[in-house]
Amino acid sequence: MATNVAIPSGPWDVESFKEQGLYFHLVEVSEVLPGSARVRVTDRGEMLMFGGYSYLGLIGHPAINAAAQEAIARYGTGTNGVRLLAGTLPLHNELEASIAAFKGTEAAIAFSSGYIANISTISSLLDRHDTVLCDKLDHASIVDGCRLSGAKMVRFRHNDLEHLAECLRNADARHRKLVVVDGVYSMDGDIADLPGIRALCDEHDALLMVDEAHSLGVLGATGRGIEEHFGLGPDTVDVKMGTFSKAIPSIGGYVAGSAKLVSDLKHKARGFIYSAALPPASAAASIAALELLRAEPERVHSLQTKFAYFLGRLKDAGFDVLGSQAAIAPVVCGSALAATQLMMHCVRHGIFVQAILPPVVPMGSARLRATVTSNHTIEEIDRGVEVLTSGARELGIL
Repeated sequence: MATNVAIPSGPWDVESFKEQGLYFHLVEVSEVLPGSARVRVTDRGEMLMFGGYSYLGLIGHPAINAAAQEAIARYGTGTNGVRLLAGTLPLHNELEASIAAFKGTEAAIAFSSGYIANISTISSLLDRHDTVLCDKLDHASIVDGCRLSGAKMVRFRHNDLEHLAECLRNADARHRKLVVVDGVYSMDGDIADLPGIRALCDEHDALLMVDEAHSLGVLGATGRGIEEHFGLGPDTVDVKMGTFSKAIPSIGGYVAGSAKLVSDLKHKARGFIYSAALPPASAAASIAALELLRAEPERVHSLQTKFAYFLGRLKDAGFDVLGSQAAIAPVVCGSALAATQLMMHCVRHGIFVQAILPPVVPMGSARLRATVTSNHTIEEIDRGVEVLTSGARELGIL
């Protein structure tokens, strides 16, 4: 019997990076300090977090914790099964109604994760006769959903409307067409050109789906996302996908849209039919977080102001941050070695930020993926930029 089963190594040689002391992934965050941008890391102590997704600083919020604890006390830690059978709780229906109201749609469906939401929705909407058009930088879950659908998959150049128009013209007009984009791109921080994409979809009779994992709670005056950011109505996007694991500090994914779309997904989407229901605590936490987002839109303004300051300071220092506009600041280093060396410089100076290497990003564009939250102070942001700058100069990146 074989005792060691290994997956063939790819571009990222994990063991080599570990041997060189250039590995800072799968680390234990042993404590999140509520109301701050600080965490404790096993074997590292207290660090300033510049690598997390808690954009609105809601992890550990007392109201959210209390809602989760109350749900456990009432319902326990799990459910009696999948949603379609014995697994639906009042909390699930309340969560779906809450997200539909927040996104301005007739209905919504909650999935066990954002990844499951994307692959289940896309593969349910399309078949082998259809065409799905996705941005070259779309999230991996979108790409996987496109492949699972069996539809003809066409990838257009990133945020290139001329190329998208060409691809739409070449698509089979006899069958369904679906355009899928990210609201905020998770590795670059730039925003999809929603007005232009919507116009092309209308011209070519295509449906539009937007993944708002990194734009819910981030874009728009009240955090409602990309439609609000561009001043467009809530009927602009046909299929609105998002997550409960970033600005909303829980777990799960959702799709919001028409009542018919949601009903069809609840009875067809394999990731909904065959996946366990969201645990009660997770559903309750998401509901409480959405209530806080409605009640405290100043958190969104704080995040946007602080991110603009952070991005401006990085640019002033000379960093290449690509076309970032929101949520994520890509600190481009070039080689995987340079990125991991800069990462470890930051770690040694108490800054928690991680390197993103090929094949996740293109060769030659390895980077640190840096974020700030509404909980960061200006002094903490300055400290983060100072550490990044000193390390980059020392390594010859700047």
